[in-house]
Amino acid sequence: MDGYSSVVTGVAERLLPSVAALSVRSSRGSGAGSAVTFTDDGFLLTNAHVVAGAAKGVAAFADGTETRFDVVGADPLSDLAVVRVHHPGAPPAPLGDADGLKIGQLVVAVGNPMGLAGSVTAGVVSALGRSLPARDGRRVRIIDNVIQTDAALNPGNSGGALADSDARVIGINTAIAGFGLGLAVPISDTTRSIISELVSTGRVRRAWLGVAGVPQPLPPAVAERLDQKQGLRVVEVVPGSPAGHAGIYLGDVLITAGGKPLQVAQALQRLMLGPAIGVELPITLLRRNALVDVVATPDELS
Repeated sequence: MDGYSSVVTGVAERLLPSVAALSVRSSRGSGAGSAVTFTDDGFLLTNAHVVAGAAKGVAAFADGTETRFDVVGADPLSDLAVVRVHHPGAPPAPLGDADGLKIGQLVVAVGNPMGLAGSVTAGVVSALGRSLPARDGRRVRIIDNVIQTDAALNPGNSGGALADSDARVIGINTAIAGFGLGLAVPISDTTRSIISELVSTGRVRRAWLGVAGVPQPLPPAVAERLDQKQGLRVVEVVPGSPAGHAGIYLGDVLITAGGKPLQVAQALQRLMLGPAIGVELPITLLRRNALVDVVATPDELS
């Protein structure tokens, strides 16, 4: 067997027992998708849109085992959800780290497209750093660093595993953007925090500053001094918001928050998770060519 085939078959052998086909029924009708076992005690990771509106369903594994599951929690703004089966037994799949991926790297998708249980496809990482809008009612959030792959994905693959050559799950397949194009939510420090909150509380708390910004190049002298090419120019400050109380104004250019550079809007968004609520956040900004330090205390996003 050639090396490529050996890798794909090896990943399939390790992950197929961990991936389930989900069947759900809600007020929106019936639906189906995939899920990946990631703990010994029956927690599975899937997409929020797979279980949207449902409280329970049925999980079917590759060995023919079927068991009911309950939805533990779902977060539409990351398109991730956690469910728990009534009769655990499937081996947990190891979670990897998508931050180490490279374009052209081999990846394997395991899921249940078109109701065909235990399907495996392979391809490469086509692109990294893609963005995918997610909506929860009126709230819209950008899922950043989405993985693009050419591994064939079809309806039912959503919630399934995207794995590297070591059978580590580095993404959860979440959408089909077009023929031959698949996207996956990455497994990263941010999504691990989201998953942990879903397991422990069933929901994801998010922080709120009340400021919107767009990327803007920093003046050359400032960029050289700070070793940072751009910041976020403030285009909106919500009256009475934590940003407003901190003294952030329209036209300010946010440079760092909590010591981390802010070069794209997603960088600030990544900081706005539960642990940031009620905690002082030091922010450095540029105002009329002068560096200014302020402190904001994010509120909980309701």
